Amino acid sequence: MKQMNLNSLRVFACVAQHCNLQRAADELNLTRGAVSQRIKQLEIDLGVTLLERQARGVVLTPEGARCQEAVDKALATLETMVAELGREGEQITLHLGSSTAAKWLMPRMGDFAARFPRISLRTEVHSQQLSRDLARNEIAIWPGKTSDPRPFQNARALTDICLVAVCSPNFPRPDWPMDLETLLMLPLLQDEHRRWEALIASTGFRPRHRLLNFDRSALALDAAIEGHGVAIAPTYIVENDVNRKRLVEVWVSPEPPTQQLFVSWSHEHVRQPYIDRVVDWIASEFSSEQVRKGR
Repeated sequence: MKQMNLNSLRVFACVAQHCNLQRAADELNLTRGAVSQRIKQLEIDLGVTLLERQARGVVLTPEGARCQEAVDKALATLETMVAELGREGEQITLHLGSSTAAKWLMPRMGDFAARFPRISLRTEVHSQQLSRDLARNEIAIWPGKTSDPRPFQNARALTDICLVAVCSPNFPRPDWPMDLETLLMLPLLQDEHRRWEALIASTGFRPRHRLLNFDRSALALDAAIEGHGVAIAPTYIVENDVNRKRLVEVWVSPEPPTQQLFVSWSHEHVRQPYIDRVVDWIASEFSSEQVRKGR
């Protein structure tokens, strides 16, 4: 195979993103013919067909899709490295869910800044587990049944995901302890995980009130704080609000946990001087939570 032209790979990445030669040409400030020529030369160098030309654009072949994934990952690594050249200190990107960010991370940002004054923390919120491998100076916090099976990543279990129902201390409710049948008769605040629906279906009870639905756990918990009903969420999500007496626990699921929360990071890139320290800090925060709860 001939030595590949890196500029041609960049052109291919742009075409693959838009699936349109003209749009890629406009973005790269090239002519459509120049873009097409570089793609053809890249296909010759690789010995495979990357794109299928169609009337309204182009589509990736299976080989093209594999090439796009590899090129995007390589370009992202290069962009991260270039951005960090000459930068004092370190930047770490933390990938996590929106409610974990709002309810678990935000209350701890002051402690993080005090412990790691040279680290610039960047967060990226996701609705699903990150599908790609983690790059240099990236950490992910995610729920799952087993540790991440992808290669070149470390994974460490943080805590079992145990569910608890919570409401405002001022919310009118029966005395604790509360059985599930009584609980389901209260106004229920449901997030995207639809846990109340699952409990209602498993018990056959008919709720007295309509479910109030939210697309994030954090929003359902905020509604509970305002006294609108009872929310259900993992214990680590509600811990800060319970400690501040903005919420009280009214029911704990008796079912054994089926998932754990994990922290993962890449070991493909060895020059990550702060990663181990930040991972240890994250794990220590969950250990402290479990000690406070007597687990």
